[in-house]
Amino acid sequence: MRQRVWEAAHVRLKSVTLDTDTTVHTLFGQQMGARKGYNPQHKGKKSYQPMLTFLAETREYMRGELHNGDRPSGTQIARHLESVSAALPPGVEIVYAREDSGFYCWEAVEAHERRGWQFIISARKTARLVEELKAAEWKPSPRTDADGQCEFRYQPEGWGRAYRFLALRYVKEKKPQPGAAEQYQLFETTDYVYRVFVTNMPHDVDLLVWFYNQRGGAENLIKEANNDAGLAAYSSARWAMNCVHFQMAMLAYNLNCWLMLFNREEKARAEDLKHTTLATSRLRFLFLAAKIWRHGGRVGVSYSDHYAEQGIFQRLMQRLRAIAVGPKGYLPVLAVALRF
Repeated sequence: MRQRVWEAAHVRLKSVTLDTDTTVHTLFGQQMGARKGYNPQHKGKKSYQPMLTFLAETREYMRGELHNGDRPSGTQIARHLESVSAALPPGVEIVYAREDSGFYCWEAVEAHERRGWQFIISARKTARLVEELKAAEWKPSPRTDADGQCEFRYQPEGWGRAYRFLALRYVKEKKPQPGAAEQYQLFETTDYVYRVFVTNMPHDVDLLVWFYNQRGGAENLIKEANNDAGLAAYSSARWAMNCVHFQMAMLAYNLNCWLMLFNREEKARAEDLKHTTLATSRLRFLFLAAKIWRHGGRVGVSYSDHYAEQGIFQRLMQRLRAIAVGPKGYLPVLAVALRF
């Protein structure tokens, strides 16, 4: 379906950015596969932790799977990335991947390298990595919000080879307790908070940190899927049924993203696309006052002349009705291709 939409909407992206993340769905019934795992909002409650990958340029859901409440293993992460690779439309040549520390493992890094993807992953701060951070050569970081930055080559235990690690550090503010006497030390020690990344990209530290920070948009897309598409509302105790529910909810999410691809301006570029949430689309195009009529064997829908979105709605309908199959796939209904 994605390939057909890209053909008809004339999407020609050669470079894409993939944001992969997990989310926690707290369960209150007796669903199969529920586990007590990482659940910061409802500690001790059973949950699912599905994995999802989004395409940053179009906000599409690329691939995902329902997962029990345990942290995904390296093998499961590699399998997920393999399914994402298979879901990429033809014509995509360059792939950038951004992931949080839940995907920090050798299997994930190896999966990226095997496919020629460029990646940046937030690293978990193990004791051995912290020692490397303390021994690193730190410099001021005027182009980020950090107090210092560094980079070094490091090979975690169990990894096939060393990789480039980037780090930022922030001075931890110490707030004295009210009424407590201030104590002075002969050698003052300063504590730091660290952010660490592993990457195979050659760019400067500040540019890579900015690039990684943009993945925060994936969290908003997951919230939209949870709240507007009903992703977190599991109605069955059976695992197979909940897996089907997961994919159906994400299909509903994608239908809205694909509708926005047909609604774009002719000369718009990927960086100009504005995301319209599923809730807003419902209010603009579905929850409308209208009359269904039947006459002479025809059925039609009449909207009010005062419908505010009438122009946009008519443009959408004209483009959707113009979709046709050509000799090599679907014919584009927009003259100008969407590129990055």
